[in-house]
Amino acid sequence: MLRWDASGGPGLRIETADGGRLLVRQGARPLLFGRVDPHNYGVSLFRCPGYVSPLPPVRAAVMRRKPDWAHVFRTRLAAAGNGPLHAGRWLLDEAGPPPYCWRGDLVTDWPAAHLDWFDGWHGIVPLRPLGGQDEGRVKAYRKHARDGTLAPVLLWWVSGLDGHLLLDGHDRAVAALAEGADPPCLVLALGPDAAVPRERGRTRAWPVAGGPAVWEAARAAAGISPGTFRAAVATPR
Repeated sequence: MLRWDASGGPGLRIETADGGRLLVRQGARPLLFGRVDPHNYGVSLFRCPGYVSPLPPVRAAVMRRKPDWAHVFRTRLAAAGNGPLHAGRWLLDEAGPPPYCWRGDLVTDWPAAHLDWFDGWHGIVPLRPLGGQDEGRVKAYRKHARDGTLAPVLLWWVSGLDGHLLLDGHDRAVAALAEGADPPCLVLALGPDAAVPRERGRTRAWPVAGGPAVWEAARAAAGISPGTFRAAVATPR
């Protein structure tokens, strides 16, 4: 459990506007635009470049020591200025998504994707493109995966997506999967209240200042066609 008492909005935040519009920002930079389908059958996404992990790189020597990763990540998240923490009670635990999510519900398409909620989802959305299995950094992590010293990836449970955003460890996730293993995980989620401290609460969202018109202007400024979301809905992954 992590109690965060700082005032003000987080560096990485979810914003919403009427018409099922979603926006993920890091500082002033838009990272993800989303539109929820009619009847809430799913959500179409378009991600933009520029995401920066709130955690510093994990060094090989630290991984070989096998530290208490929950403590390490709590400390690093508390020091980050570009992460999702805002005032409230936060959970950080190893209760990751079911194994099938890594095999079937890890979004590998970039930049556009569609999350199908009809039968439930709970998958993982990377905030940057995933690397190849034979890239240099991934190959180094694959050795740690074989040795059992791979650091966990950090997921953020976002209730508005019915799934997780991958905050840190994109290359580590690819490395573990390449070795036939589920990536070790720590999941960050907002806790509801003191009465039920282990239950994940609803992710807080801020209104898009200026509403749908500003969302549409930001979409256009990012070079995203207004038809992108309709196409994603018509051809779900």
